[in-house]
Amino acid sequence: MKAHTLETQSTISPQKALQFLKEGNERFVNNLKMNRNLLEQVNDTRAGQFPFAVILSCIDSRTSAELIFDQGLGDIFSVRIAGNFSNEDILGSMEFACKVAGSKLVLVLGHTKCGALKGGLDASAVDTLGLANLSRLVHHFDPCIKEIIKDGEERSSSNESLLDRLTVKNIMKTKEDIRKNSPVLNKMEQDGEIIIAGANYDVETGEVDWI
Repeated sequence: MKAHTLETQSTISPQKALQFLKEGNERFVNNLKMNRNLLEQVNDTRAGQFPFAVILSCIDSRTSAELIFDQGLGDIFSVRIAGNFSNEDILGSMEFACKVAGSKLVLVLGHTKCGALKGGLDASAVDTLGLANLSRLVHHFDPCIKEIIKDGEERSSSNESLLDRLTVKNIMKTKEDIRKNSPVLNKMEQDGEIIIAGANYDVETGEVDWI
């Protein structure tokens, strides 16, 4: 399997890019990894890279996008932050990936049992640890939690129903934030140049649920 070139990247539509990832996850789940010579791909990409997608995922060690979607060197841009949310620097990276480097798909990839979202639900306990930056990160999810929590419902990481709803809500909010805070990416999507998609990875089965 050769690495993508400018020519192959230019022939990929946003819909085809999405299909590549769906097919890759199906291979992953069925343990049918595509045969790749990674050292050959190192050589193929030494002069440049032409990824077809940029994937925003969590730092969780179980959620490597290249593995989950069975992709090789030079196939995807991988952006990772605990809780898979966007900020200005991440948006800048995505704009580079799509507007400059030619990627056709932005994927926000959440996952089940996310530790960052558990931290968001247990934010008051996290605050007692004295880790200012971590506290700021987990409080990022407060608006989502306030939107979905029911009257009288327990705000806790042990509340699996709330955690599952928060996982999906956070993916959807991140997509909305990308469109709202990046006029470049929003216009590219409106013009059909890219797709901004969302998905949720199940750490128990390896399957990706497309949202």
